[in-house]
Amino acid sequence: QVQLVESGGGLVQAGGSLRLSCAASRRTFSSYAMGWIRQAPGKEREVVAAIRWSNTNTYYGDSVKGRFTISRDNANNTFYLQMNSLKPEDTAVYYCAASYSRTYYRTESYDYWGQGTQVTVSS
Repeated sequence: QVQLVESGGGLVQAGGSLRLSCAASRRTFSSYAMGWIRQAPGKEREVVAAIRWSNTNTYYGDSVKGRFTISRDNANNTFYLQMNSLKPEDTAVYYCAASYSRTYYRTESYDYWGQGTQVTVSS
């Protein structure tokens, strides 16, 4: 059974930082990549960052490049999203998810999702 549990969301002022964590069941190790996907009210879901289990390849959406960093801790089955220089437009529910596809930069390539954690950035 695949289980993904996010934590670390909250309220932060613009320019601040947050780190999201995702505890993943070992079953997700068979996936191709893990990603962080967000959805803001009235907007489509967006893959903000993804990382492959097998190597250091990463993907970042244009809106977060240079501000967000995705990383993983294989020993603890956990991966992270460090978010710096946060902006009000980063406000969204953030989900961690597992993809079994090479097109892990697309939201429709994710098969398993966590419950989501709210990130709110005040101006």
